Amino acid sequence: MNTKRVAIVTGASRGIGSAIAQSLAADGFAIIVNYKSDESAASKIAERINNLGGIAHLFRADVTNPDDRQALIDAALMHHNRLDVLVNNAGIAPEPRLDILQTTEHSFDNVINGNLKSVYFMSQSAANAMIRLRQSDTIESGVIINISSIRYFTTATNYGEYCVSKAGVHMVTALFANRLAEHNINVYEFAPGIIKTDMTRPPHVHNYYDAKLDAGLAPINRWGQPEEVARAVTAAARGDLPYCTGQTIHIDGGWHLRSL
Repeated sequence: MNTKRVAIVTGASRGIGSAIAQSLAADGFAIIVNYKSDESAASKIAERINNLGGIAHLFRADVTNPDDRQALIDAALMHHNRLDVLVNNAGIAPEPRLDILQTTEHSFDNVINGNLKSVYFMSQSAANAMIRLRQSDTIESGVIINISSIRYFTTATNYGEYCVSKAGVHMVTALFANRLAEHNINVYEFAPGIIKTDMTRPPHVHNYYDAKLDAGLAPINRWGQPEEVARAVTAAARGDLPYCTGQTIHIDGGWHLRSL
């Protein structure tokens, strides 16, 4: 049996995805570094992992495409004959951000396909592969991790399709957690708050959140870093939460807490 655990990280070329890929590699996972378009950035992540003594394979796939999704699963099996962890991280934001009274069907479809449909069917493909690997005693357990957002329960009326997509990921997590528990496959949702990534880099977005933090937004009142999300994801991936499944883990400085 190949004893080195294998993880697929979608959207691993930047931001939270790249931090997760590197954190998992440092913890001993072989990584399938998935990207859609930025091969240069993804190559740097894979090269960094390999130079530090890890194992990383680059794989281009559009997770909204059924054939690409299956090819991504097959890549892990081809390189390593196993798949232990899937991290559904790839996602997109609406461009442009429009009030819900002006949202276009085109934007809605793009965001739902990129953030929700892809997570559902990537999870389905990975779960079926993990079940087969469990039945053949190739792996002892599996983990599926969905990166959502505090937007799964927080309204933003100029960001409606994104909020709906992340609310859907919340239910996808619950569904697969319930279905896969009998196969020793745990499923988690991680809901980051205000994290410094490419998505929050545009000045109008960054300034908006800076103003919120200046007003005392959260108990831990600062920007979060991708590495902080990655550390939490790595703990779940390596099996530190064996008696938990279906949980939503907030990485938001306590923003989700209510006080009166």
